[in-house]
Amino acid sequence: MTPSRTRRTRWAAGSAVALALLFAGAATIASARGDGAPAGPRTPSERSADAGFARDMAVHHQQAVEMSFIVRDGTRDEDVRRLAYDIANTQANQRGMLLGWLDLWELPKTAPEGQGPMAWMRGGHSGHGMERMDHDGVLMPGMASRTELKQLGEAEGKQAEILFLRLMTDHHEGGVAMARGCAEQCTVTVEKRLAQGMVEAQQSELDLMADMLAARGATPRS
Repeated sequence: MTPSRTRRTRWAAGSAVALALLFAGAATIASARGDGAPAGPRTPSERSADAGFARDMAVHHQQAVEMSFIVRDGTRDEDVRRLAYDIANTQANQRGMLLGWLDLWELPKTAPEGQGPMAWMRGGHSGHGMERMDHDGVLMPGMASRTELKQLGEAEGKQAEILFLRLMTDHHEGGVAMARGCAEQCTVTVEKRLAQGMVEAQQSELDLMADMLAARGATPRS
């Protein structure tokens, strides 16, 4: 199977899984509220890993979508544009699920007072890119800074492709660390399953981006 067909198949499967998880999440909340369904898991608390991951990964995903749209305007390379399209669609879909769960749980989309980004992860801040947090708009592991986003918006052609692939590699590595944290700490089954799916899909894209960088005579930053 070609890489393009593999990505299309993964995206289609991901969409189906996303819908299934969303309906499952709704059923879980209905159970928790006692809406006539059999007893199920209790609704996560505002400071739980489940809620923290949903809030933080929604923000993390939003930047990936933003970077993907930026590079689609900065290059005509079909492989990079196709990858950007796949990332934007997948992560926008997942972001909607995460925010939808917060609505179903009747929890705010902003962290409670005194709890900053990544506070939900056991052991404190850990993962790729943590040394850059709180610097130039970097809120979570792997996120690009305001300066880097500006550079990406100004780059064109091969320069834009390499910068995007490097920034998205960092972004995915940070996202994988966060998703692994949820897979270990979250208690809602469908959310744990989604997090594990993120780990597997983004690791596959990391391998692809490493090959794409090598084809352009470049390497990841780390």
